[in-house]
Amino acid sequence: MTVIELNRPPINQISMTFLVLLLLPRTLKADDVATASLAGLISVSQYGSIQEALDANPHQVVYLPTGDHKINDRVLIRTDRSGLYGPGRIVQTNSKAAILQIRNAKDVQLHDLTLSRAKGSEEATAEALFIHQSEDVVIDNVQVIDNRSNAGALTIRECQNVKVRNCLIRNYMRISVDDRTKSMDWGYAFRCIDGTGISVTSSRGTVLQGNQVIEKQLLPMLEVKEKYGLGEFIKKNEKKGTIISQETWDREYTSNWHQGSAIIVTSPTESDYTQILGNYIENAAQGIDLHSDHVIVSQNIVNNALIGMKAMHGSRHVLIIGNQFSKNDLWSIGLMPGAASYAAAEAKEDSEARKSNSDGGSIIANNIISEFGYGNAHWNWGNASAPIRIDEGQKPDNPPVSAVIIQGNIVYNTGNDEASDEDKGPRYNYAIQINQKATEIRVSNNILQPGQDGISNVELKP
Repeated sequence: MTVIELNRPPINQISMTFLVLLLLPRTLKADDVATASLAGLISVSQYGSIQEALDANPHQVVYLPTGDHKINDRVLIRTDRSGLYGPGRIVQTNSKAAILQIRNAKDVQLHDLTLSRAKGSEEATAEALFIHQSEDVVIDNVQVIDNRSNAGALTIRECQNVKVRNCLIRNYMRISVDDRTKSMDWGYAFRCIDGTGISVTSSRGTVLQGNQVIEKQLLPMLEVKEKYGLGEFIKKNEKKGTIISQETWDREYTSNWHQGSAIIVTSPTESDYTQILGNYIENAAQGIDLHSDHVIVSQNIVNNALIGMKAMHGSRHVLIIGNQFSKNDLWSIGLMPGAASYAAAEAKEDSEARKSNSDGGSIIANNIISEFGYGNAHWNWGNASAPIRIDEGQKPDNPPVSAVIIQGNIVYNTGNDEASDEDKGPRYNYAIQINQKATEIRVSNNILQPGQDGISNVELKP
């Protein structure tokens, strides 16, 4: 009998550490210091708290053993080449405090952790994980559970080259108030569902890959709307906002009470070079919300969202390719100027010259849009919608969307598969809707099954 010798790579230090871990007790105790040292571990169990372990071992990655580790203040990582990993769960009992923060640090790693909140403290006013002014941070296989807050469950702010991959964000929304009374554009406040899964602000080189952002606890159902009075004004200014319609102002109710996003990348003149790849989003208000430049949105699934994705407020050079959009109710893919979009301007006595912050120079290709109008929010919006939408600006002086290629996409009328003739009608007005002011919009090689009013509101130019 011939024995084949397999050519295996040598076991490195990390592999040896995990091998020793398997032989250790499931939870290291305070008197296990010698054993942990032999294993090459720096364990939280050797110290009085997670924070004490991190502070005593700067520039080291600390192991968090199995079990619940309750805290009443945020855990702070603030040194380069440090981090935290392990099967333990950090449970925050203080609803006003973040769970974990990374500040002003480089090369930090977090992996294989669970961040959660104690029962009764799920509705919070802070993030679960907050990363600020840091570089080359890697967040891998971290679960953020029941951090129900207006703030992003996982927030990245003023950072460079942060990677968030293979993470789970579950149940991040809460009943809240959207207060727009300080804005001359709006001038009112209303009750809403709000919350964001992953929030990126003023950051460059961000990678969001292979994550799951799922809401199970709070869905936009009629009974939820009635229970909490969603959409009803609780305050309004004496003067109507410049953007809000007179009808909405007079009746003191807005249908747009499902707020927040599964993923948002904002700060349109600062955030740049973002990759959003292979994520799964379920039950969102907005699946992917972009206010940034040079973005790749690819191989994502957005399932059951009011809006699949949108790019606005000066989002340029967005590549939207190879995504699945299912059960969206208002639109699946939208490009539009926003209040923050503006044209270039020459210098004046009281102001410097500025470059334009316009929308466009983008590609929408090879996406599949199916079951449109079959989501949880269809009852609130009806069929007055379009799966692909190139819209007008929020203000008259917003420059229009320009230079967009739309090719190889499928808008599929799921009603054709229904047995009943009554259900065969499409749940959208046009397959694609393009504002008359938009320029250089090129549409070719798509399958766009017509809506109730046809394929498009304008002639499509290849």
